[in-house]
Amino acid sequence: MSASAVFVLDLKGKVLICRNYKGDVDMSEIDHFFNLLMQQEEEGLVCPVMSHGNVHFLWIKHSNLYLVATTNKNSNASLVYAFLYKLVEVFTEYFKELEEESIQDNFVVVYELLDELMDFGFPQTTDSKILQEYITQQGNKLEVSKTKVPTTVTNAVSWRSEGIKYKKNEVFIDVIESINVLVNANGSVMSSDIVGSIKLKTMLSGMPELRLGLNDRVLFALTGRDKGKTVTMEDVKFHQCVRLSRFEGDRTISFIPPDGESELMSYRINTHVKPLIWIESVIEKFSHSRVEIMVKAKGQFKKQSVANNVEIRVPVPSDADSPKFKTSTGHAKYVPEKNWVVWSIKSFPGGKEFLMRAHFGLPSVEKDEKEGKPPITVKFEIPYFTVSGIQVRYMKIIEKSGYQALPWVRYITQSGDYQLRTNN
Repeated sequence: MSASAVFVLDLKGKVLICRNYKGDVDMSEIDHFFNLLMQQEEEGLVCPVMSHGNVHFLWIKHSNLYLVATTNKNSNASLVYAFLYKLVEVFTEYFKELEEESIQDNFVVVYELLDELMDFGFPQTTDSKILQEYITQQGNKLEVSKTKVPTTVTNAVSWRSEGIKYKKNEVFIDVIESINVLVNANGSVMSSDIVGSIKLKTMLSGMPELRLGLNDRVLFALTGRDKGKTVTMEDVKFHQCVRLSRFEGDRTISFIPPDGESELMSYRINTHVKPLIWIESVIEKFSHSRVEIMVKAKGQFKKQSVANNVEIRVPVPSDADSPKFKTSTGHAKYVPEKNWVVWSIKSFPGGKEFLMRAHFGLPSVEKDEKEGKPPITVKFEIPYFTVSGIQVRYMKIIEKSGYQALPWVRYITQSGDYQLRTNN
């Protein structure tokens, strides 16, 4: 990978903090970064990698900061970017909000973290839970007994400390699926997929071994079982605690979990998804006069399920004014700065239909430029339900002391990139 140095800059390109890891790139090279960025922004061609001579700048923007890595080698760019995003994640864990002020208020801690996160241009300990064991925000109050590096940093199991104890041993499993749907103006589904993740909250004593069983189609085919519904998962990505060789061999998800909250795995299911909330809209625009909007929403999921906190965002012309609304349930609100109407429904049962009508005035003089046609977007969350049918078949917890532990499972389906295009 070999990142030579890492810089944190403010919005004017001023260096707030930096760390030189290899010494093979002149630190004054960063002065060229902001000029290159401004030049590209003017041309409308902003690139994630920029070069000055033989020095390359790999950068991301977060809040009011630029995080920049420099290198003069043909480095693994994806690894550098993964590190920069991990840097944001760790700083956010420490300071709650990562912005210019939090960097300035915590210079000492930031330098300590930069020293531990990377060594000679290669990522090292990047788990914030482990870092928080020996890099604290009360650095000046550190006792001598606590200055030694915790064993977790040198352990084979670097993500979990030894000697963890709980009075009640429990593990909470959340299976969360996001639905991405794009429907064209004729009502045909153009693209759809499901992006899922399995999140854990473990409160287990000692060093337990966990085994998770899912209704995985490949596993069922390997073992000759084909009863019940199975799912085919693609692009599966695991937390570092999962034994990959075991999974590749017999599809067993076996691991020693991190303590507390973590994302065990993520996956994608490439399948045709029926939109769970179907939207029909009629948007009529009468020139120099008014806009009439009628939106019908229908829950296309099981009657016993309920979608919570539904938000339907309907685009309106930027010069519309004097809004009037009528809804069969929930309430509608005009958001002029975003040019849309937000129809909020707190509880939307499956199989039900609701209606919203809106009326807007238009100015007598029309704008010259032609406006685009943004889609209607929908946000929702349906608990106790997965659209793919994925199931946690079992969770085995093995620990040498032999204690009994309770696994709890919760399923949630939510909207991801959920768009329905309109004719108008």
